[in-house]
This record gives sequence, structure tokens and C-alpha cells, in this order.
Amino acid sequence: MAYTTVNKSTDYFNTKLYTGNGSTNAITGVGFQPDFTWIKKRDGGTTQHQLFDAVRGVTKRLFSDSTEEESTSATTLTAFGADGFTVGSNTGVNDNSQNHVSWNWKANGAGSANSDGTISTSVSANTTSGFSIMTYTGTGSAGTIGHGLGAKPDAWFVKARSEVRAWYGWHKSMPLGDVWNLNSDGNKSTDTSLFTSSAPTTSVINLGTSVGTNNNGITFVCYAFAEKKGFSKFGSYEGNANADGTFVYTGFKPAFVMIKHLGSSNWTINDTGRDPTNVNNLRLFPNQNVAESSGSNSMDMLSNGFKLRSTDGGNNGSGDSYNYFAFAEEPLVGTNNVPGVAR
Repeated sequence: MAYTTVNKSTDYFNTKLYTGNGSTNAITGVGFQPDFTWIKKRDGGTTQHQLFDAVRGVTKRLFSDSTEEESTSATTLTAFGADGFTVGSNTGVNDNSQNHVSWNWKANGAGSANSDGTISTSVSANTTSGFSIMTYTGTGSAGTIGHGLGAKPDAWFVKARSEVRAWYGWHKSMPLGDVWNLNSDGNKSTDTSLFTSSAPTTSVINLGTSVGTNNNGITFVCYAFAEKKGFSKFGSYEGNANADGTFVYTGFKPAFVMIKHLGSSNWTINDTGRDPTNVNNLRLFPNQNVAESSGSNSMDMLSNGFKLRSTDGGNNGSGDSYNYFAFAEEPLVGTNNVPGVAR
């Protein structure tokens, strides 16, 4: 039985929808003070995904759909609050009368020094939910970075902050040494100069000598995740190209599912905040700046996992392989013996 110590998932991850007002806008109802907030305007036009965290500091943004370096804008996310965040007039995060989505994770505040690795990091880690934010400065020499999770991370993304570089990531369903790019629809590749072929440990992630993850004198951020039973799941599945598609067991009712086809297809995000009833087919693409799509990459969010409901190759191609990231709306059964139920 999928018991969990995280009885209330929304204490650590929550999707918050809001309507922009084109001015200062205090967004509440997240349920906690977020440390990582990912915002995307849902309505028409091309606007980038903007990512903010408490370790890099407010107003400092990165874009999941771009290799751009970090930029600072005083009209974007200007504060993290006890129950949400505040945004300014930037149209990407607060376009007047337009719909926006924010995905929010709780870490552990602004971060503190960590010397577990050979490269010093500033770390904000939540060991209960298995989420860590790290910043560090590259050395150009192979080394390690401390993550503070107290468990082996199952997935991570690294992005150079002070120069133009791709987002490089690893997922436990991939061989060590393989990587993919969050900002690209491309297939995974093998490059041991990025993260080496050594497994992560309960304290560190291994970096190679590549400029993509460890360029000398360049600042980086890393977001790392350790799977927590009943709250998060990072796995893989094989599609069947059938509207009665593959069922993926997570052990909880998903609130958020991000999928990457291990081929040339977009990343996709489905969530129950934007689409609370089955079939769930409102999708956004982390590697693209396009508006929300009501397309064929649909799924059912069930009490114990998700089930693909399309023949589209983006998430259910026949015999194709996919990696996924899932976070819970509620567990299948918590330590309080309260079961989750299907919608």
C-alpha cells in the first residue's frame, strides 16, 4: 500500500491559477511560501516560461524554453509571501485580463552554505518533499556539488546563469552519462563531460568538465528531486498508440505530470489546476513559448496514477519510451490512513 509521510501534498507543491491585472498583483492561495515558482501565461501570443527561486533572489528569471542567461526585471516576480508571491507589470507574468498558471514548490528558504562537494554550493533543501535548489560557480575541473537532500536525487536540471547555455538534465530512468535538454524537443544524448558516469550519492551530484554545467567562473543553478513515496514519482513507460492507453502507476493522485518523449517531441505538462476533470487535455510545453493548447496529448488523472487517452506520439506512441515527473494532489493512502479517491 502506498503510504506516505506527506499527508497534505499541497504543503509542498501547488498549482495556482490567476488573472493578470497589468500592475502590482499579490497572488495568494498557494498554501505556503514558495521557494521555486514557475509561471506561464496561458492565453494567446508567444510568452516565455519564467522561473524564479528564493536562492537566486526575486526579480531574477530564467526561461525553460530558452538558452538565455539569467536576466533581472523589476516588473516580474518581486516578492515571495507567506501564502504566495507578488508580480509586477511584466506581460509574461501579469498580462492584464489574461490567464496565467504558476507551479510552486517549497524548499527551505533562501539557502545556506553547503560544503559536502568539492565545489561549494548555496542550498535550499526540503528533505521531507525531496526538493533542492542549489547555486554554485563552476571551476572547469571535474568535481561534486552538495544537494542537501539526504537521499540520492532521482532527477535534476542544471542551467548556466551568467552565460548562454542549454538546460541540461538527468533522470533515473536514463543511463548514467545520458542527458536531455529542457529547452529542446530533441532526443537524449550521451555526454559524460556534463555529469560523468558516476551515480549521485545521498550528499552530492557529480559534475564533469563541460562548459554546460561547470564552466570556470560561471554561475549555475541546479534543481534536484528525490522521489518520495506517495508525493512524487520519476519514472518511465512505453506507449501503445491507443486511446485506451498505457496506465502509469504512481501511488497517488497526480496534480502535475511532465513528460518527455525519448525522441524528437516536445516536453508536455498536464495538471489538475488548469484541467480538474477527466479527460485532462490542456497542455503546455516547457520548451516552447506558445499559448496553452487543448490538444491530443490527453490523459486521465486517477487515484493511483495516470492513464494516456490519445494515439498521439507526443506521449503515447506505439513502443516509444517516455520519462515523466509527477507530483501528488493527494496520496493513495496517507499515514493518517485516509485514502485518496478518483475524480
